[in-house]
This record gives sequence, C-alpha cells and structure tokens, in this order.
Amino acid sequence: MGNFCGGSAKCANASSPSVSRLRSPFSSFKSEAAATVSLKSFSLNDLKTATKNFSSNSYLGEGGFGCVFKGWIDEHTYAPTRLGIGMVVAIKKLKRESFQGHKEWLAEVTYLSQLRHDNLVKLIGYCSESDNKLLVYEYMQKGSLENHLFKRGVQPIPWSTRVSIAINIAQGLLFLHSLKTQVIFRDLKASNVLLDSDFNAKLSDFGLARNGPTGDKSHVSTRVVGTHGYAAPEYIATGHLSVKSDIYSLGVVLLELLSGRRAVDEDRGSTEEALVDWAKPFLNDKRKLLRIMDTRLEGRYSKKEAQTIAALALQCLHVDPKNRPNMTDILPVLEHLRAPKDMTARCIHSKA
Repeated sequence: MGNFCGGSAKCANASSPSVSRLRSPFSSFKSEAAATVSLKSFSLNDLKTATKNFSSNSYLGEGGFGCVFKGWIDEHTYAPTRLGIGMVVAIKKLKRESFQGHKEWLAEVTYLSQLRHDNLVKLIGYCSESDNKLLVYEYMQKGSLENHLFKRGVQPIPWSTRVSIAINIAQGLLFLHSLKTQVIFRDLKASNVLLDSDFNAKLSDFGLARNGPTGDKSHVSTRVVGTHGYAAPEYIATGHLSVKSDIYSLGVVLLELLSGRRAVDEDRGSTEEALVDWAKPFLNDKRKLLRIMDTRLEGRYSKKEAQTIAALALQCLHVDPKNRPNMTDILPVLEHLRAPKDMTARCIHSKA
C-alpha cells in the first residue's frame, strides 16, 4: 500500500547540511512534555560495525523511508558491538535518491528528540555523514501490527491483545494531541504501529508529523501526503489538516483490528474496495457486526467489547470532522473495556 502525495514537493538540499541547519522548518516546535533529549550522534562506521556492514542477515524490511537493519550496540556507551552482544537496535537507512526523505528524516529527529512517551518508539540516535542519513531506534521485537494482522502464516492476535493495542495507540495519540503545541501524527496506519515483546504498541515514523493549528485556527493547510485508505476525506479534498485527521485514521485502524482486513485490499485489483466503505453499514447493527469480524478469531471475542469498538470506530469515521470525538473522549471508552477485569484482579489480590 503506497504513499500518495499531491502538490509540489520541495526537496531538502541534497548537499547534506548539518542537523542544526536543517532544523529551521521545525524551529517553532517546542514541547513542554520533555526537554530536548540528548541523542547519540553515530558515525557511519559505527553503524556499519553494528550491522555487519548492513548485511543481508541484518536486514529487517523496507518502507517509504528506506531499509531497516538490526544492529547491536553497548547499552551504556552506545558503541557498536559484535552480533549478540549488548543491546539490539533497529537502524533505518535513508535511500540516497529519496530527496523528500531528507525532510522526513529531519522531522523524525526533531520530534523524537523532544518527545518521550511509553507509546512512542524511542529514538536513540542518528547519523548524518555526507549524503548518508540514518536513524537508530529501540528494537521492537514483534514488528509491525500490519504483519500480525495481515501476513499469511502469522499467528492471529487474540482479542484481548487487540483491545490492549487499541488502548496503547489511543494513549500515544492523546499524548500528541494534548501538548501545548499539538502534534498531528498524520500517518497513522497498521505498519506504523510497532509491537514489543509483550505486544505493547508504540507509534513509529514521525516523518510526516506536523504541528497543529494555533490560536483560533481550526486547521493547518498543507500538501496532501499519507497512505491511501487511512487519510481523512476532508484532508484529501482540501489539504486542511487537524487532529481530527488522526481521529479518522484511528477509526480505520480500529476497523482493521476488528476485521483483520486491510484498509484497502490491493489484491482485489480493479474491484478493490476501501475497508471503510465495506464495513460502515454493519457497524451500527449488533446483529450484522458478526459479518465484519475477523474469522481467524474463531468467535473468541467479547461481543459487547466488539460492539463498543465498532460504535467508536463509526464515530471516528464521521464525514464531518467536527462530529468526530476527541482523544479525551476516545481513550476512556477503550480503557473502560479493561477496567472491570483489572479492578476484579486487584480485589482478589487484596483479599488474598
């Protein structure tokens, strides 16, 4: 599922200016959530050593930004180490021909050097040498939500884990939307949700993130970028971006968690149908909801919880962004699905 973009894209200078010079487009962004985090500046040789010269054995995958490799560094000094020694990290290597990627690389460094949250992937450091641009992240053992939902041969995620993942995504978005200078994630999709060894979900890839509107403005105007099937209709039509654009994307991801189907099924060729268009007629009907549920769950899910998430997804997908809920409304609804069980567990523990 490829990215789409409209309008003209001004490319970052390919002569590789320093990070400090490239920060200017985002210099107005200040987060009260955390002081700027000290990121490690890696040399290219460091990262070659950590990945065995970006060998095929270290290769993890490829995205719009470039290729991702597995590497090893010392957990205290961050110096490169031998395979299996120290801390494992994920290293993204920008494609040299990706001019627009330079701007995305900068946005990633800028935002993740100033934001820390349990549901955002941690950026450890970067490398900027000549036209080599790389980013070093914490390693997320379970990979992307996309792989677990859609990849053939992968064990399906149980229902309780899907609910927890939905809560984690909502927690990450609420953090971004609650900042004094709101951050619009802009590219929420299953492939940008990464899972650790315990299936805790974290938002990744801040290359398309933008500051939200200020003052009495309701939106920021920008060229349209994102992923087909996830982007809000008003954003595609007008380029008007707001936090409600993220809410729409969240609605799509909730549908994917319910159905196990992609936002757009490209395998269907000319008959491809957007998940939103297919699922919407069933979301408000308790009897028909069964028709969209992931068959790989084999009926092992709470019908009440599924109905709650379906109703929430329907609200998030409202055509008019003004009628979509805020993250302050959404997260409590999701957390309530887990609250009764957690409360019961605490009561049992206290009695023991």
